[in-house]
Amino acid sequence: MDRADLVELLSPEGLRLLDQLPEWDSKSDIVRTVAELRRQGHPPGLVAAVLSQSKLRAKAHAKFGEFASRMLFTEAGLEQATRLKVAALHAGRFARAGIGHVADLGCGIGGDALALAAVDLEVTAAEADEVTAAIAAFNLTPFPKARVLHAIAEDVPLGGIGGAWLDPARRTTSGGTTRRLADAADYSPSLDFAFGLADRLPVGVKLGPGTDRDVIPEGAEAQWVSVDGDVVELAVWLGAVARPGIGRAALVIRDDRAAELTAPADSEDAPTGPLGDYLYEPDGAVIRARLIGDLARANGAWMLSDGIAYLTADTAFETPFARGFRVLDRLPADERQLRQALAARGIGTLEIKKRGVDVDPAGLRTRLKLRGDASATIVLTREEGRHVVLLVERV
Repeated sequence: MDRADLVELLSPEGLRLLDQLPEWDSKSDIVRTVAELRRQGHPPGLVAAVLSQSKLRAKAHAKFGEFASRMLFTEAGLEQATRLKVAALHAGRFARAGIGHVADLGCGIGGDALALAAVDLEVTAAEADEVTAAIAAFNLTPFPKARVLHAIAEDVPLGGIGGAWLDPARRTTSGGTTRRLADAADYSPSLDFAFGLADRLPVGVKLGPGTDRDVIPEGAEAQWVSVDGDVVELAVWLGAVARPGIGRAALVIRDDRAAELTAPADSEDAPTGPLGDYLYEPDGAVIRARLIGDLARANGAWMLSDGIAYLTADTAFETPFARGFRVLDRLPADERQLRQALAARGIGTLEIKKRGVDVDPAGLRTRLKLRGDASATIVLTREEGRHVVLLVERV
């Protein structure tokens, strides 16, 4: 979206037309909708802008719920925006630390700023991109204690501000194409700037969950967050918003429940051993935080093989930090024999899970030539270094 498109979209006609559009549906007849809007006399640029926003609002429901229908977005801004339930946890950190005024430096479309303002904190949000800053200002209109600056993070005056939240841009757009930046040194603002602010005030920094752990400052709290099985961020906390004694944390959110595993530092891996009656797949946040060993020891489990994130145990246990499977059988690792074993069981629908094995599940599923009415789950991995194929069921 360019500036001219935004001006049209923010006009009374544009906002009225956007709110009147039916909820976006992938099955909608877009050609017919465009023709009808043009027949009504709306200019082509406005029609394109409102249809794009309608599509983005539908996509944004996964992150913002019912609030999405009253917000505006950019494609890149929505992609990087924090889910509202996670942003609320960020805001809670600042509120509990007694910080009344927070700078959101690199606010994007304003997701975190919304959460901060919603808990009655004063917010100074800044965004380097003019169009995105205008969209953030629109989204924050209901909150009089929030203001948005069109400015780079480094230029925002921080006098009187008690804490800072930064979500450095991890993507770049060129020629209409957006790509992810592979090197953290290319983020904007830079991590040196972001972490350097901790010398002046409490700071939280949102990073991608796969960020090189070497960039995490010594003494910081590093918290990996997963939502419904998807690891969505690494949050690095410094100063008063970091919890004493916690260097590593895995926060697991499923539906409306949250559970957290914490430790002073990376945990030592648990010993390896032979396959038990149950197999456990730790949540991605636990794996990223390197707390698999603590999870194993807390539940009487052990690792199936060095360096592979599967745990095993002789007895079942319940935990929010891993998905459990009952081991039903060992199947042949040889592909031809595996195909025969599955055929003998009449398995026509197969879920394939794997760790530590170089195989393409989609390609393997095709080669297995599955037929039958039964469904099953198999796990391809290693047991104390040896390839194994396990027939399992969820518990």
